[in-house]
Amino acid sequence: MDKRSIHPVLQGGPLLIAHRGGSALMPENTMPAFLAAAQRWQADMIELDVRATADGQCVVIHDPAVDRTTDGKGLVAHMTLGELQALDAAYHFTPDGGVSYPLRGQGVRVPTIAEVLTTLPAMRLTIELKSADAQAPLFRAIAEHAATDRIIAAGERNAYRTMFRSYAGAKSASLEEALPFVALHRLRLARFGRVPADVVQTCEVYRGRRILTPRLVRDLHRAGVLVHVWTVNEVADMERLLDWGVDGLVTDRPDRLARLLHDRVQRPLPAGLRS
Repeated sequence: MDKRSIHPVLQGGPLLIAHRGGSALMPENTMPAFLAAAQRWQADMIELDVRATADGQCVVIHDPAVDRTTDGKGLVAHMTLGELQALDAAYHFTPDGGVSYPLRGQGVRVPTIAEVLTTLPAMRLTIELKSADAQAPLFRAIAEHAATDRIIAAGERNAYRTMFRSYAGAKSASLEEALPFVALHRLRLARFGRVPADVVQTCEVYRGRRILTPRLVRDLHRAGVLVHVWTVNEVADMERLLDWGVDGLVTDRPDRLARLLHDRVQRPLPAGLRS
């Protein structure tokens, strides 16, 4: 690929992308996780998920309900921002399989996307929309913070992406955008295909079926599209995918990937490994 054609938010790969901030190390989709990813592990990018509250605010949370990650119960879409931020977003986080819950009661909240953009003004982000109604407040916040050049807008399904045409920044392919290219690739006709996006962010295996192969990585690169793979937590898998030439790894273990990239490409050790 011609490096000059790569969107600035995607340059410098292979990228260390902290999945939900690095959810094996800190409570997912919270400011402590994002700050640790940026400061302790020096991630190139953070991947996070957004939904809309009942009062139209864009908040960072993965699930439709708060039950798994907080001490509350109920749907995000049925709660106001005030109700949501009264919950303990670190309540269920345990780094040791339930032996301890070190951040319970420490004031960890579900953040708004505006808080993330303000607190981390230089961090690159992949923002995964989990509902269509989060689009307007998300894009409004991106514009207000002049953050377009450091955001990849993502959403698995086109139903979540009805406003994406108006977004001027980088985009990750939806499932519906990527599948026609994959079909042509399997027929060895990828030269006739295109993906209307800057990057394909995909898993390697889905429901027992292999999605990603070295040949698909090559075909996507020839089509001018970069490849990020999630969620890659084992060092052996990281090594193999980097050997395939992928452009970024989305991981719950930014500590492991930081060490590997130091060993492979002399990436400077982050503070978390130096200490």
